[in-house]
Amino acid sequence: MDQAASLSRQAARLLPPVYDTAADLPDLPRDVEPWPCATAPRSGPQIAASLEKVQRSGGWRWPDRPVVFLSDPHADAEGFLRSLVASGAIRRTADRAGFALTAFGRQARIIVGGDCLDKGPSNLGMLDALASLRQSGADLQILAGNHDLRMRLAVEALRGPRSPLTDHLFMRMGRKILPALREVFERFVTPADMAALPPEPACKARLFPRPDWPENFARAARGQLRPEVIDKEIRKLLSKRRKFDAELARSGLSHRATLAAARKCHDVFFTPGGAYAWFYDNMDVVARSGSLLFVHAGLCDAMCALLSEGGTAAVNARYRDAAQGASLAFYFGPLANLVRTKYRASDLQLTARGVDMLHANGIHMVVQGHVNNHAGQRLLAKRGLLHLEGDITLDRTSRSLEGLDGIGAGATLIFPSGDVIGLSRDYPRAKHFAPDRLS
Repeated sequence: MDQAASLSRQAARLLPPVYDTAADLPDLPRDVEPWPCATAPRSGPQIAASLEKVQRSGGWRWPDRPVVFLSDPHADAEGFLRSLVASGAIRRTADRAGFALTAFGRQARIIVGGDCLDKGPSNLGMLDALASLRQSGADLQILAGNHDLRMRLAVEALRGPRSPLTDHLFMRMGRKILPALREVFERFVTPADMAALPPEPACKARLFPRPDWPENFARAARGQLRPEVIDKEIRKLLSKRRKFDAELARSGLSHRATLAAARKCHDVFFTPGGAYAWFYDNMDVVARSGSLLFVHAGLCDAMCALLSEGGTAAVNARYRDAAQGASLAFYFGPLANLVRTKYRASDLQLTARGVDMLHANGIHMVVQGHVNNHAGQRLLAKRGLLHLEGDITLDRTSRSLEGLDGIGAGATLIFPSGDVIGLSRDYPRAKHFAPDRLS
């Protein structure tokens, strides 16, 4: 522990200056401590075993420049921008109206780990902040999250011929999609768009799966999905269908307005030249730097094999192709598993075989979002592979529901020296991990 504490004191010097010109981050930690669990084999035997395996697999390789990892901003631009300030990557103006990259921000690679959409307070506001970061000259990579993918599936489900396999995908989003639709309705839907729609009952009928959907879905999905997945999908949909009208009323949207907004989303997000088409056009599903793989949720053996064969470029190309016109089989398949898995029994499996493939390929740790935490980042061994959970609950909606105060802020910083630092205003000290210098 003495060695780890000494390393952490040295790592504190790596923290870039924070230009908190709007005084938003009085509780951002600047003292650094050894990462809990990572330095105590007795409390983290699985982590210790994973670290030993790294050494047997050729050791670590670190990024050639700093990496800033943020994840799951969930439509909270303010949490996102405060996190960039906390990382030292940007300096905001005192009125918070704008920002510029710092010297560290110009040097760093910034990876956003998915789930930019849903929850609130503003989906389009979040995308505007992301657009400003792109325009600032930042080296930015955006990864897909399950909420981002489900928005795509929901919008596409309301276009073209109806099918039992896709007829429920809009309703499947439930209340989560309504704030985004309201924003799109208010900003983009025109009187002409509304005039082109049929009356309210017909619009409601288009939004809802047909009454015989459960039987038809079970028949159509047989052979594509496991029986237990089919049953779960039907139960989930029936529950959401019962609640949907009440949730729609709370949103202030009619069925006509909802259908108009959902169809407009296709123009805005998925049509070349659309106001936010850049968001999905520039979206990858995995990124790599040195021995680290960045992904929203996790992996299965099939994706470990594809990474070994073709690297991240092959995985990203295949995901991008499959996501266009995505089917339910895609959603439950290995590519979308990258943004969905929590290593549940119902998810596609990551086994020792897959982990061995990653180690042989020089990938020794997954840096992920998807699992939100209340006390900063967490380091775990999942299926025998190190995972760093970087979702630190940035958005106000989740924080209010889960008993956290204010707006979230923090980031995971990874340095070429092999130092990994987790910053969060929900944990009193910065967590430090230097795995290849631990004895």
